[in-house]
Formats: sequence, structure tokens, C-alpha cells
Amino acid sequence: MADIIAETDRLILRTIEESDAAEQYRLLNKQAVMARLGGPKELHEIEAKHAKAMQWYATRGFSFLMLIEKETGELVGHAGIKLVDNPLAPNQGDHEIGWLIREDRWRLGLAEEAVRAVIDWAFGRVDAPHVVALTSEANVPSWKLMEKLGMVRREDLDFDDPDYPPEDRRTIQYSLTKEQWGSQK
Repeated sequence: MADIIAETDRLILRTIEESDAAEQYRLLNKQAVMARLGGPKELHEIEAKHAKAMQWYATRGFSFLMLIEKETGELVGHAGIKLVDNPLAPNQGDHEIGWLIREDRWRLGLAEEAVRAVIDWAFGRVDAPHVVALTSEANVPSWKLMEKLGMVRREDLDFDDPDYPPEDRRTIQYSLTKEQWGSQK
């Protein structure tokens, strides 16, 4: 049974269950949604990520979560916390937040709503001193949301990732401290 980590006005943020991989593959694994994340994934890749997330939650108390729309009961995205693990990142081990929203739910404010709950979780129960978010320089909607959340651009943490196509190779980072988040409330 999944644990409910947070609820917002429109969303339930719950832990991942084994059965979620097929639903994520069906609803979120679209070219438009995955374009800045290396493109759509194979089902076995999603299953492996889910297994890792479930293991992280069991051992560390945080991971990525499924976003369930209260009104429909449908999966509309995922968001959560992991540790920076890209070997090219200069800040491996920092608490990293991330999110992804289904294309038919874009521009409705669901990402912001979910990520605000994730940040509260990171600075509350997880007790992270700060969080970072990574994206490609070309992913303007992603870094615009980071700025809207009060995150600060950290050029000193940028790196190039050759696993991505040239337009997404430059990985940029934003950060937010617990104090900065608290001063916004």
C-alpha cells in the first residue's frame, strides 16, 4: 500500500507502487513530455527507476512520488527528491528535486503545486539543508518555475552531459536553502 506523503488542493503525492510503471509508461512517456529528459524510455527502464525509488524510500525516507489528481484519480505526473548522482555534477549527494507533468495537464499550475509540497517535505521531514534542481539550459519552462519558487541560479554547479543531444547537453542548476524557503512563507 502506498504512503501518502502530501496533499495539495488538487493532488495527492504518494509513494510509488510496482504497478505504477505501466501507467507511467502509458501516460507520461510521451515525446513532448520526455523531450528534455533524453526522450521516451523503455518500460524496463521505468521499472528499474521505480525499483530504485522504492528502495530509496525504504532506506532513506524519500524518493520520487506519483502525482494523483484528486478530481479524476488519474496519474498526472511525478515529483520528488533524490540525491544528485550524475558523475559529472560537482555537487553529488545534494538533495535534488524534480518533476514531470502529463502534457494534457501543462499550464495548469500542477507542477508548481506539486513542487511546493515536495520542497516542504524536503525541508520538513527529510530535513535537507538545501535542495537543488537540474535542467537543461534549453528547458525554459523548467528553470522559469525554479525562479518562481525562489530558487537561485548556481552557474558554479553547471556541467555538460554528453549523454544528451547538443541542445540539452548544458545542465544548469538552481538551489534553495531552508532559510530562503522559510523567508518566503
